Amino acid sequence: MLSCESYDFAQNYFGKWGTKMGLKTFIGGVHPFEGKELAKDAPIKEVLPKGELVYPLSQHIGNPAIPVVGVGDTVLKGQKIAEADGFVSAPIHASVSGTVKAIEPRRVATGDMVNAIIIENDGLYNEVSYEEVEDVTTLTREVIINKVKEAGVVGMGGAGFPTYVKLSPKEPEKIEYIIANGAECEPYLTTDYRRMLEDSERLIAGIKIILQLFDNAKALIGIENNKPEAIAKLKELTKNEPRIEVVELKTKYPQGGERQLIYACTGRAINSKMLPADAGCIVDNIETILAVYDAVKSGKPVMKRVACISGDAVVQPSNFLYSIGTSYAQLVDEAGGFKANPQKIISGGPMMGFPVFTLDIPTTKINSDLICFLKDEVAEYEPINCMNCGRCVDVCPENLVPNRLARFAAKGLKEEFEKWHGLECIECGSCSYVCPSRRYVAQSIKTMKKQVLAEKRKQNS
Repeated sequence: MLSCESYDFAQNYFGKWGTKMGLKTFIGGVHPFEGKELAKDAPIKEVLPKGELVYPLSQHIGNPAIPVVGVGDTVLKGQKIAEADGFVSAPIHASVSGTVKAIEPRRVATGDMVNAIIIENDGLYNEVSYEEVEDVTTLTREVIINKVKEAGVVGMGGAGFPTYVKLSPKEPEKIEYIIANGAECEPYLTTDYRRMLEDSERLIAGIKIILQLFDNAKALIGIENNKPEAIAKLKELTKNEPRIEVVELKTKYPQGGERQLIYACTGRAINSKMLPADAGCIVDNIETILAVYDAVKSGKPVMKRVACISGDAVVQPSNFLYSIGTSYAQLVDEAGGFKANPQKIISGGPMMGFPVFTLDIPTTKINSDLICFLKDEVAEYEPINCMNCGRCVDVCPENLVPNRLARFAAKGLKEEFEKWHGLECIECGSCSYVCPSRRYVAQSIKTMKKQVLAEKRKQNS
């Protein structure tokens, strides 16, 4: 385990080296098979939903939303159907017009049963009216943040943190960097890439709206160098924008992790006890920034997003613009279905996503991509004893000792786990990926983290 002094030295040394080489990066990480060639050249195609749509009330970090409609109610597209419950929460809006069929528990991608509003799509798409703003530069900070809040914008890269909270730090004058996360480091995923190519003007406009909130900030668009077309296009669009810069990042997983991205772009380090704002940064995903633009400029709530349906089991890997609440089953059908029955289906990326056992689950604001494999390669291996080879230590982006943390987890040694900074793990899976013994290192650490954090919450309640 590195001491604080040696950690700082390593960060400074390798950070400077990375800068000299022209590509920004972080210490550690892995280079898994990318798989992006399957869908990266597939233009975004809009999919109209069929049948019923399911809107889980938990599509964000914090309290679930509270229904404001009842069974039998007729709703319009864009209508609020559930309101935020407290400061850290977000409203939910209908993405179709139709009738509320039920409010009941439904299964989501994580496997949990979550209360949801079910709407029978009438196929008419009758829509509420929106308040479009001709000149967004005339809007005050309070108006912009309220529009983002009412639109139900959350971190759409998977975190689900309500965006209006993120854009409301206690000391906005201390925010120096707005970082647009265009790294998309997970294998196979291509949604952010297609967005940067096809919606680049709206993306830049969304970044400018966020910059209006922070007088002392500069925007950095972090993109891995395996996306040269996106880098070139956004550099061209921002060449006369002094407050916006495209930062070329080394292609390495987990380059898109919040802590790794902040360090690569700014040289500033944060830990689990800090927020990005503590380092003068705010980080937003590409899809989130586009949602901010739609909310502020057009007055539209979050109703749609893009998903990548990919993997070697899919007939035609594709990128779809879909209505939230659409089932994964429909999106797979739109991609031509399966070549053969897949052995493994993952919601999200293969490194940090969730395996799913059914396609009868709804898409949400935070769960989008679906990767389908003909073969479950992980299932072929039986874990053996740890060799103490140190590979997991070499690749850990948080400079931890994963094999030791996994050992503490197996023995239930919570104090030792905390002492060795187990709570700093970002659960990226790099340790499991390189383990020659095929041990479930990341899973063990993740389970112990949940236990420790649950115990701390119990003690504080």
